[in-house]
Amino acid sequence: MNYRKLFREHKIIRDLSLVQFIAYFGAWFSNVAIYTMLVDFGSTEMAISVVTAMHFIPAILIAPLSGAIIDRVKIKPLMIFLLSTELLMTILFLTIDNKEQIWFLMILIFIRMSAASMFFSTEMSLLAKLLNGKPLQMANEIHSIIWSFTYAVGMAVSGFVVNSFGHKTAFIIDAVIFAIALFVFIRIDFVVKASQTTDKIFQLIKDGFIYIKNHKLILHLIFLHSSVGLTSFDALITILAKNEYKYIISVPLAIGLSNAVRAVALMFGPMFISKYVTKENLHYLLVFQGLSIILWSLTQSSFYISLISLFIVGLSTTTLWSFTYALLQNNCDEKYIGRVISYNDMFFMLSCVVTTLFIGLMASLISTDIITILLGIGFLAFAFYYTRILKWI
Repeated sequence: MNYRKLFREHKIIRDLSLVQFIAYFGAWFSNVAIYTMLVDFGSTEMAISVVTAMHFIPAILIAPLSGAIIDRVKIKPLMIFLLSTELLMTILFLTIDNKEQIWFLMILIFIRMSAASMFFSTEMSLLAKLLNGKPLQMANEIHSIIWSFTYAVGMAVSGFVVNSFGHKTAFIIDAVIFAIALFVFIRIDFVVKASQTTDKIFQLIKDGFIYIKNHKLILHLIFLHSSVGLTSFDALITILAKNEYKYIISVPLAIGLSNAVRAVALMFGPMFISKYVTKENLHYLLVFQGLSIILWSLTQSSFYISLISLFIVGLSTTTLWSFTYALLQNNCDEKYIGRVISYNDMFFMLSCVVTTLFIGLMASLISTDIITILLGIGFLAFAFYYTRILKWI
């Protein structure tokens, strides 16, 4: 089984991948524009971190509700509504004009990311209903490769667009691309087994928590997957661009190029690494991720050398994400898949939020290289943790 054969045998995977490609490409225009706008407003490191964290917090707060909804309602109408919400919030980004409106920006980000989080969880639940085993892992990898490619190209192009034409142009482009994604998705024809669940939403939420409580392996795998949240470097890269790299290159270009180089590695990494990773040797990949982050910390003083280190950091991240996600999907009963996926995303986003706020809080106390080293050590701790739970997988 390879990616081409998977696309050929499963048209729905091909169609969904096209929607992912379009929507993700547009989304990254917003991110560079948002971070550049914050720098232009003269925002503090903590304000930058809080706005960054707002990209993750919705998934934490709405996870129990979204999981129950996913297991209860028809999938396609739900996904259409969620894409439409993302489009509307992106258009409203155009109303932000000054520092005093950052609170409104946070509300818009919260609503858009709530919709994006539920859309993602719905799609991952859909994949788990359509595929299993190796094909499911490969579908996860395709999703992550698309994310990485659009992240790389979107961030890089957006950096130039924002630098040349301003952040509002990026928001307009983002809105147009979301409209195209919505049009393409509406035209997709797919049928999945209708949910047989008739329980009320709050009962579904309660049953989901009980299921996880009674299945310790699911809880361990959720915690393991959350380790990838330690690679939430958006705030760290923005702070480095704001305080260090602005003397070498413009802030939007520094943000865009740094994220683009890392994302290129996220895209190509699984093509070379994935086939060698098994559940028996996954801890070595966790160790490699930790050591590569520590290497990045040692080169941050030089912008262009740090780009090489960031590339190395990104090589293993996609495989870690997709492999640990597949472990969870394959070990979960289909009846609870929507809720388990949502709770998993909740823990993952919580890890992203904690990482982001940790970076913001520590940036005024210690240097960025020390912060980065601590994140690398976190992966070494997760590698040890994985060796302790391997016998149950």
